[in-house]
Amino acid sequence: MFRLKLAVEGDWTLPTEIIWIPPAAALLIGYLLGAIPFGIVLTRMTGAGDLRQIGSGNIGATNVLRTGRKGLAAATLLLDLAKGLCAVLLIGWLWPGEQPLAAAGALIGHCYPVWLRFRGGKGVATLMGVALGLGWPLGLVFATLWLGLLAATRVSSLAGMAAAISTPVTAAILGDFDLVPLLLALAAIVLWKHRANIARLVDGTEPRIGGDKGATAEVAGEDAGG
Repeated sequence: MFRLKLAVEGDWTLPTEIIWIPPAAALLIGYLLGAIPFGIVLTRMTGAGDLRQIGSGNIGATNVLRTGRKGLAAATLLLDLAKGLCAVLLIGWLWPGEQPLAAAGALIGHCYPVWLRFRGGKGVATLMGVALGLGWPLGLVFATLWLGLLAATRVSSLAGMAAAISTPVTAAILGDFDLVPLLLALAAIVLWKHRANIARLVDGTEPRIGGDKGATAEVAGEDAGG
């Protein structure tokens, strides 16, 4: 779908020192957009407190939900999704063909924002936005699997990880093999950020959304998704 381009315009070739600018800019812009901590911004703007001092301290929508404000959590989820989507679409408009680098930058920015000492979210919503930007079928499969598993199991982490894993699989099925390595890497980041959740899933102690509050409190040190 997205392939490396020759730096040729008409009968002339771009100087070597200019060729690296679009990919570098795509990665940087993607990172800066992805690193916007909407969870923290929204909770502070609405007087809900510093999200880093609430629950797990994670900046994602699942932890925002712990403030008791469902609308705020939904807004965080949508904005985290939108920044991934916007990064890919913006770079596609500015420098067609550099969207994969913008996608990588956006997810890395969300998971490891420099101004939060690299302690960001877990990337599920942002990866969905990235997938949607790279190709709407990827985003559709992601959303369907995520929401379907979430409704069936009420385990946020399980649904998010399964949806993340689906992106490289879907790309391969659709024949977008050039996207598979990128999506495998992004899915691996999401899984790494969920490593504590994986351990609890194995132990059978992972909390469910709307489940026992005591059990949820016991694992508040690690977020269950987002």
